[in-house]
Amino acid sequence: MPYYRQMGTIPVKRHTEHRTRPGYRDEGVYYEEVVTLAGFGRAYSMLYHLRPPTRVRKVEAVAMIALQTASVPVLRHHHLKSNTLPAAGDPILGRVPLFVNADVTLSRCRPTQPQAELFRNASADEVIFVHRGRGQLLTPLGVLSFRPFDYVVIPRTTTYQMVFEPGEQPELLVIESENTLGFPSRYLNSDGQFRLGAPFCERDLHGPSESLIIDRNEDVTVLVKDEARLTRYTLAHHPFDVVGWDGFVYPFTFNADDFEPITGTVHQPPPVHQTFDATGFVICTFAPRMLDTHPDAVKVPYAHSNVQADEVLYYVRGRFGSRRGVEEASFTLHPRGIPHGPHPGTIVASRSMTRTDELAVMVDTVRPLHLTQQAMTLDDPSYPFSWLE
Repeated sequence: MPYYRQMGTIPVKRHTEHRTRPGYRDEGVYYEEVVTLAGFGRAYSMLYHLRPPTRVRKVEAVAMIALQTASVPVLRHHHLKSNTLPAAGDPILGRVPLFVNADVTLSRCRPTQPQAELFRNASADEVIFVHRGRGQLLTPLGVLSFRPFDYVVIPRTTTYQMVFEPGEQPELLVIESENTLGFPSRYLNSDGQFRLGAPFCERDLHGPSESLIIDRNEDVTVLVKDEARLTRYTLAHHPFDVVGWDGFVYPFTFNADDFEPITGTVHQPPPVHQTFDATGFVICTFAPRMLDTHPDAVKVPYAHSNVQADEVLYYVRGRFGSRRGVEEASFTLHPRGIPHGPHPGTIVASRSMTRTDELAVMVDTVRPLHLTQQAMTLDDPSYPFSWLE
């Protein structure tokens, strides 16, 4: 999780009365809520509310999310052109899952409507990669601005509303992690600070920039997702009523263009691009960078057999030097057990190049990924044969 942060007003000591002005509240205090990870064993934040966060008027079943995986009779590579996916829905219900396993779900979202109601993911940390669009994430912990190429990291149980500026079709990649998301341990020193030489640091992480205190004693609905179940909670007041908070658990952004690539005289392996880490998978950022400087270096990735990982690449921007036929918003899935590598002709074409302008997001998983039925409607069945001369 990111470093310690404090906003608004909090008491000097935790778990002590945070008093309001006389006559402002019946009990004369703000109400403490402690948000913890791993029971009480890991990072936490403390929030101070105008009203108890437990005031629920109604609980309603909404739906079960039907994740329909496809039956793929052969092991092969896949190429999905997700720009052909119809734009529809809002930033929550407009998500279309494409790849899934027990640890992670990858979805595309091309919303055409504003977010209909507040949302909380109770069972997964979310990483929303903003391919296009800018706006604000409204949360009880404040207002978080986002822009193109931001990873918007939202810890589980965070209630939020995603608001886009008008005039552009938002394009989102949504990654839901069943396990707690963090940073690679090798980037951090024993004091928890990013090491000198890590490809990004605390200055590149941006938390909420301003408080958002809504004092509204009226019914407000929150759509809550836990695994496949959707539930609608009707609260007796607006949950964005936090006057202050501190801790390590809060939403933040990291922009892919702030990633500092590690390069060498010859090709460096994909772990140098790692950005986030969770049990069962990693997220990597392939950012624009100088290419290998050895006079005989092969400047595109070598052929690789994934022995214990499935690899998904989401192509964001630029010219993708090792691939033919991919475009912005393409996905490729290169599963375990069969080699993949640069397309014919790309090695020769790269000899005179000194840098690459490509930007891509990679997700490598330990467990095999399953394609959904929606994914198969976007699949190019000829892709496995694209390495032929």
